Amino acid sequence: MNAPSVLLWRCRRGTKELDLMLERFIHAHWAVLDAHQRRALEALLQREDADLQRWLLYGEEVEVAELAPIVARVRSAFVPG
Repeated sequence: MNAPSVLLWRCRRGTKELDLMLERFIHAHWAVLDAHQRRALEALLQREDADLQRWLLYGEEVEVAELAPIVARVRSAFVPG
């Protein structure tokens, strides 16, 4: 199943790093995400850029418990260790 174009459009954020991380994650992992994970990813993409930067790029704690697993999955796909 291909990633919906609307999700790919939402991946276009304020920084090139976020754009690349999110777009590549969706292209590589969308087909294997279950319905719950897909909803979490959609909710993640509705957050402000500042939140995404803190969580995905800087590895800060995710204050929204429902989003923590998908944030960890996205980070683990790109951040070693």
